[in-house]
Amino acid sequence: MVTVSSRPPTSTRPAATPAGLFARIALQALAAVVAGYLAMGVVAGLGLRAAGAADLPGGFTAVLVAVVVMATGGKVELSGDAGALAGTQAQLTAMPLTVTLVGALVTGYCFLRPLRHHAVTGARELLLRAGSVVVLWLLGLAGLSALARHDFRITVGGGEAEDPLMDLFGELLDSVNPTVGFRTDLGPTLFYGLLWILGVLLVALLVSRATPLPSRLVRYQEPVRPVARAMLLLLLAYVLVGLVVGLVVAATKGRPADTFAVLLLGLPNITWLALGVGIGGSWEGRAEGPFGLPVPQVLDAVLRGGSGGAPDLSTIDLSSLAAQDGRAWWLLPVAAVLVLAAAFAAAVRSPARTRLWQHSLRTGVAFALTMLVVAPVTHVEARFGLSVLGIGELDSLGGQVLLRPHVWVIAGFALLWGLVLGLLAGLLASRVRRKGEVERPTPPPPDVR
Repeated sequence: MVTVSSRPPTSTRPAATPAGLFARIALQALAAVVAGYLAMGVVAGLGLRAAGAADLPGGFTAVLVAVVVMATGGKVELSGDAGALAGTQAQLTAMPLTVTLVGALVTGYCFLRPLRHHAVTGARELLLRAGSVVVLWLLGLAGLSALARHDFRITVGGGEAEDPLMDLFGELLDSVNPTVGFRTDLGPTLFYGLLWILGVLLVALLVSRATPLPSRLVRYQEPVRPVARAMLLLLLAYVLVGLVVGLVVAATKGRPADTFAVLLLGLPNITWLALGVGIGGSWEGRAEGPFGLPVPQVLDAVLRGGSGGAPDLSTIDLSSLAAQDGRAWWLLPVAAVLVLAAAFAAAVRSPARTRLWQHSLRTGVAFALTMLVVAPVTHVEARFGLSVLGIGELDSLGGQVLLRPHVWVIAGFALLWGLVLGLLAGLLASRVRRKGEVERPTPPPPDVR
């Protein structure tokens, strides 16, 4: 005789204690932080080796750490010392956005992974997880900042200079052992690092489709997540297109190491600038001296004032780029296609009850906010000057690079494009079966007897 009990089966697994839960969350947060920093270090290391930084005299590790610190928004200050004979001036503001993007994707994925099987997420647990990642991230950033420091000696003389005066200056400088170095400014680095990691975690929660939100935030899931995910896909699509173009250039144009250095360090710096220019936005900048930005030749020509070499700031927009190379006009239709595709992806993921004007407004606001974040991080400012005996800079050791976005102009165009293409995408999506839409039953055929 078999008896069947009506009692539900009981689990023999003990319930997690608060201490055990905290320990598990801490370990998962540590894994996310370590994975993020490791991914950034690998990409930065490969990019620096492609750029030839492996030949630096004893400073490769420090430069690698400095690039990772800069990728999270940290501030690295340059300094120089040339004794009483010369004065130096150095400045560097830039973000290697390939390293930034890889670190953000890996950290965000590892942060969300433990939540993928949860039916619900409590606000306390979510705050505990986010807080653990933030604290560990800042501790790691502080440790890296202590390692991101080095001094390099500048060698000027010892060669066969065509200008005797230049050769004399070089011998004078070599006699006082001039150096240039870099240090991390810890306060601003931790502040911007805090903003960076908070932004990464927030974006990860916004773009995830599977991660549950606390009950009080569930009502914001439908209007926010589809457009947020679409904007991320738009940025990644531009990076993917740039990667394909870069690989073709590396295979056909020669000097593949330089191309791979750009791809591994600053690909989004170029592709997201192309997005902003394609929708009508603009940047201003200048490049002087023997060094410049690792950018396409057409952009470098505009930064240097074209053939005239004007000392004033140059405007980087569709017309100025097309004046150097007519193929720049392709940035406009590429932007139209990719932005429309992103808006369409958001529309088909939105509930069927979403009205056209709502989707248009959400797409416009989301695109404008995206460009308000993306445009400022493309800012680049670098300067190095060396004057001898107060009589001016040596041209071979002085230079300046500046690339500054017109942020509000870019955001304004993004809002306009989002409103228009969001409306068009909503119309196109109305022909596609969407979330929450009930298929109408097919009426039965008439009974013919």
